[in-house]
Amino acid sequence: MKILKLSLLIIINLVLLTQLSNALTINGGRGLMHVSSAWSLKPGYLTMYNHARFFGKVGVYETDISQSATTYWDVQGSICFNYGINNHIEVAVSPIVYQDNHKSEAGYNLPDDLFLRLKLGSYGAKGSALSYGTIFSLRFPTAKKHNLLFESYSAGSTEWGLTGLLTYSRDPLYPEDALNVHLNLGYLNHNDVGTKFSSHTKDTTEVLSMSQELLYGLGLKIPTSQFDFSLELYGNVFLQKPPKTAYSIENYLFFTPGISYKAYRWLSIEVSGDVLLSSADHDETDYTYVTKPPEMPNFPTWRINVGLKVVLLPTTAYKVSEKDILMRKAENRRELFEQIIKEQRETESAEEELDRIKSERRKAERELERLRRILEGEAKKNKSQKSDDTNPINP
Repeated sequence: MKILKLSLLIIINLVLLTQLSNALTINGGRGLMHVSSAWSLKPGYLTMYNHARFFGKVGVYETDISQSATTYWDVQGSICFNYGINNHIEVAVSPIVYQDNHKSEAGYNLPDDLFLRLKLGSYGAKGSALSYGTIFSLRFPTAKKHNLLFESYSAGSTEWGLTGLLTYSRDPLYPEDALNVHLNLGYLNHNDVGTKFSSHTKDTTEVLSMSQELLYGLGLKIPTSQFDFSLELYGNVFLQKPPKTAYSIENYLFFTPGISYKAYRWLSIEVSGDVLLSSADHDETDYTYVTKPPEMPNFPTWRINVGLKVVLLPTTAYKVSEKDILMRKAENRRELFEQIIKEQRETESAEEELDRIKSERRKAERELERLRRILEGEAKKNKSQKSDDTNPINP
């Protein structure tokens, strides 16, 4: 039965790998599907994450004498490799395998763009419920076509971004086994000045101002022994909008409920749905030189996501038993307690030193007060003697 289940999972994995692709907001490391956690992978851990999402809708062209229907869809997927270098540094490489662009002839990119990410995470006080980190990301334009309908804006240039991460866990000892909350706030620079958008006519539009945007995300995960339940909000705000002849120049906001099935300790399957909360009818694109799809929203009003995450390294992850896990947790707890005791002793030692300094200061103040009184007494005595010397009655 286990062999049959594993074979089925491998087949699903291969299907996702060969047919679908990724977006900039997809997270292949620790955290949720769209929102990253501030935790880095443990040293020596290598994970592979396959992600897929799709959307489709039928649009109708209407004229005075006829009607015609056209199906538009958005299908994409990627493979993402994440590797933990040490306790705080993680790198990720994510090539987009396939990106659909809604055209009948050669209407796809194979491959699409390439993403690189450097994560500095798992920072925070020992035993604290809060962790923080940051991600530096690059997007390389390896695809043939860019600026696609239903997808986030991309100009075909080398883009870069910086994202701040904050994570809270109810149980600092075993953070991923307890309720945890993740907050992301990032800056994305499209580096697109001078880029030209080709249209269906001979005219082109050149980008004159750098397109920039803020990306944000908030995620909640409720883990259980077999399933993880999650809720995510993620979106963007343009600081400098692209030209009006580009697609996807509006701000968006998505809500994503999801569930993850932990088939094995080294493998999990994720399913979620994106629901567009921002207005689907608010379209700022100028369709003078680009094709306007019939009765289509500017972003997908819904989207289905599927993900498959596998731990490739270390190979011991496939052989770990419940006893090993409990012993590892006990060891982690012991190390944490030792650190807390050490910090407490250092604090107590510092407090003792502070008390000693306060005591010495009080002694010095008493000595100064005593010296002040002696000096005041001598001053009064000298003044009295001087008065007696100058008194004419005094013989």
